[in-house]
Amino acid sequence: MTVAAVEEVVRLGGRPRWRLAGSGWVPAGVVLAAAVVVLLWCGVPVRDLVAFGGYVGLGVALPGTLLWRACTGGGRSLPEDLAAGLALGYAFEVLLYIPARAAGLPLLVAAWPVAVAGTFLAVPGLRRHWRGRAGRERMPWWCAWSLAGVAGYLLAFCARSLYRVPITDAYVDMPYHLALLGEVRNHVPPTLPSVLGERLSYHWFVYAEMAATSWVTGIEPLTLVYRLSTLPMMFAMVVLVAVLGRRLGGRWGAGVAAVAVTYFLFAPALREGVVFTSRSMFTVWASPTQTFGALLFAPVVLVLTARRPRGWTAAAVLLLALTGAKATFLPLLLAGLLFVLVVRLPVERRLRLEWVVPAMITFGCLLIAQFVVFGRGAQGTVVAPFATMRTLWGVVADVAPPALAAEPWGPVLVFVGLHLFCLVCVWGGVAALGGRLLDPEVLLPVGIGLAGIGAILVLGHPSDAQLYFLEGVRPYLSVAAVCGVVAALERRRVPWAVVAGAAGLGVAVAVVAARLEPPGGVLVRVMVPYLVLAGVAAGVLAFRRRGFALAVVALLAGYTGPTSLRETVVHVAPESWKRERLIPTGALEAGRWLRDHSSPGDVVATDLHCRNPVPRRTCDSRHFWVSGFTERRVLVEGWGYAESTLSRAELFVTPYLHVPFADQARLADNDAAFREPSARNVHRLAQKYGVKWLFTGINPALGRYARLRFQNADSSVYELTTG
Repeated sequence: MTVAAVEEVVRLGGRPRWRLAGSGWVPAGVVLAAAVVVLLWCGVPVRDLVAFGGYVGLGVALPGTLLWRACTGGGRSLPEDLAAGLALGYAFEVLLYIPARAAGLPLLVAAWPVAVAGTFLAVPGLRRHWRGRAGRERMPWWCAWSLAGVAGYLLAFCARSLYRVPITDAYVDMPYHLALLGEVRNHVPPTLPSVLGERLSYHWFVYAEMAATSWVTGIEPLTLVYRLSTLPMMFAMVVLVAVLGRRLGGRWGAGVAAVAVTYFLFAPALREGVVFTSRSMFTVWASPTQTFGALLFAPVVLVLTARRPRGWTAAAVLLLALTGAKATFLPLLLAGLLFVLVVRLPVERRLRLEWVVPAMITFGCLLIAQFVVFGRGAQGTVVAPFATMRTLWGVVADVAPPALAAEPWGPVLVFVGLHLFCLVCVWGGVAALGGRLLDPEVLLPVGIGLAGIGAILVLGHPSDAQLYFLEGVRPYLSVAAVCGVVAALERRRVPWAVVAGAAGLGVAVAVVAARLEPPGGVLVRVMVPYLVLAGVAAGVLAFRRRGFALAVVALLAGYTGPTSLRETVVHVAPESWKRERLIPTGALEAGRWLRDHSSPGDVVATDLHCRNPVPRRTCDSRHFWVSGFTERRVLVEGWGYAESTLSRAELFVTPYLHVPFADQARLADNDAAFREPSARNVHRLAQKYGVKWLFTGINPALGRYARLRFQNADSSVYELTTG
């Protein structure tokens, strides 16, 4: 915002002129005001909002925008510079915070924006970057309002699904994110805070970003995770998708259409409980690693599609940050670059450096991610062809592991075909690219998209995390699909009535097909409605008349209409069910007391391991709120996401939540101190494992062997004394 204000004043000769009717600042201001109102309504203090806005604006976006302009020459529009500059600013912030925290000087990260701004003011050759490129393109007012509408919708989604939800009832992974933030806030290199000494083989750079923000602004980590941090990332991503769509589609309308497809078009779901997913972008807060990685990745694609080597420095910094932000984007980009090289080689008869050099940089970063950041850990990801579809078949046919592993391949292969058909319904416009498919800047997003689809076909994961590959490529498949429609419209004039009629027919056919109840087994009941959709599309395509290929694309998009409308409404509709409270009311108070009365190096022991209050045959070990609220390492709390757990889960045989803790001796020592309190059992924790604190429920027997320091209605904190 500061860069924009300075630029506006300079451009108008020092006399600010506000053209409210057509200014893009009005919709941006409306979204900002709405975000402030919503966050205040949800209990965020004014002081935190001011500090957060000031830090993101002056400490991240300002230096990032200046560096983006210096490294790339600047984008075609101010929104592009600000959104891409924010991403680049985040990358520099994280890469500088990590060594600063490792050196024990986390506040040193606050010096880099001052140094950048001072340099760009002092060096004459850099001062022009405060203004940006001359002759900058303006985003049309209708485009700005459209993007503001999407941003407002996403804000409403976040408010409905997280901001207004009590901390104790929030999504299962939120305490995990909080625990990782606390770990990176206090320790670099980090380990898994819920299992003492376990290597953190996970994407953790977004938590470094939050940690830097917390150190500089003093904002509570819980406020950053549950409220603030992902908001600017989410808004900037909307802008970057529109910018990429405008660049490749040649008009702002293509950019708006790309955003609409990216966020609101879903694969047709014709049977309740049967979802051949196209993977939505609504993991904004549920997966901050995905949100952060997507934001860092988008400017890299912008640089490469601009085909200007000048931007390789910025791309390299972003790719280096991606090694620990969301490394899944690196193989996607490498596959996309290789796709461009392979397709273009017969045409150009040589390998162009503008694609070879980025491929080499990407490959180097991929090696860094695998061998340095993750230490060769795979977090349970394995090569397992069609695992995604086998899992869905298990849900539909009500076949549970281990019997699912022995299910025949026939139904699984049918589901593969149906899933691919559903993806074609969403992104069928790619088939209309025609000659544009040979353009390298279009080939890149197509190659990235094909790599994402390939990943869900050949990879498997205990919790279906391979679907994040598909989510990661969603914006680029959407841009390519929109470019295909634009190219088809430019090649031949097709009456809009034909296109609209085909889309309307698609909606009608989808509604009818969803009501079909064919006789037969479960496979037939799932398959027949989709065969009806495919049959109608084949019939329309058989006409082979001018413009009918585009009509088929519209028809396929129409098939997604009912599901897309339903999903869009559901994501912002008031909840019709109550979440189960699995975190005690007094847990946060007890956790913060322990955080405030202990040192970052202190070790905590707890007997709280399972999310289900009374464990049945299995323990849902995704229990992380003790380490999350205390910001302390725990001897053993929840092990569900540990590398030692996921690596032992066997797909379709042993679900990861059925995998016991890897070190049963440690678990036995830990739990004995709580279940059978004695001087021997309690002191063993201190002497053998270095435990200083015990966090539990109400357990008066512990008071004989440890000093009670804090207690409320449901939580107790004991300190182990020496001697």
